[in-house]
Amino acid sequence: MTLPAENVEDYPRPPLLEPVPQHIRIILGGETIVDSRRALRICETHHPPAYYIPLEDVVPGAVAPARGSSFCEWKGRAAYWDITGGGVTRPRAAWSYPAPTSAYRAIAGHLCFYAGPMDTCFVGDCAVSPQPGDFYGGWVTANLEGRIKGGPGTLGW
Repeated sequence: MTLPAENVEDYPRPPLLEPVPQHIRIILGGETIVDSRRALRICETHHPPAYYIPLEDVVPGAVAPARGSSFCEWKGRAAYWDITGGGVTRPRAAWSYPAPTSAYRAIAGHLCFYAGPMDTCFVGDCAVSPQPGDFYGGWVTANLEGRIKGGPGTLGW
C-alpha cells in the first residue's frame, strides 16, 4: 500500500493529532515488539509524523522506565523508556506523555519510538528512516516532501 504524498511544511502548529489508518510494526533484535492498527500520529510543521502506539500493542516485557524527562510546549512533560526485543536493549528508545495537555489527552497510555535504535519500523509496507538529529523522533517515509527539521542548523526554525 502506497502512502499518500504529504509535505511536512504543510503540517500545522499547534500540531495535528490524528488516527493512523496503516498497520504499524516495529522490530528489535529480530523480534516484532509492536504490532498495531490503533496508532495515533502527531504532525507538526517541518517534522515527519511521530507515531504513538497504545501500550497494549507492545509485546509484554519490552518496556522499562528510563531516567530523565523533557518538556514539550504542546504536549507537556515526557517520560522515557528503555526498549528490549530479541535479547537486545536500547536505552531511552521511546517516550510517552503520562499526563499530556488536554489537547493531546488521547496519547496518554501510548509510547512513541525512535526509529534509529530499532531494527526496522514500518508504516504499512513502507520502511521508516529516523528523523535527522539526536532529539526529535519523527518517522521519515518515502512519501514525505519538504524541509525536515532536526539536522545541523535547523533547531531555530
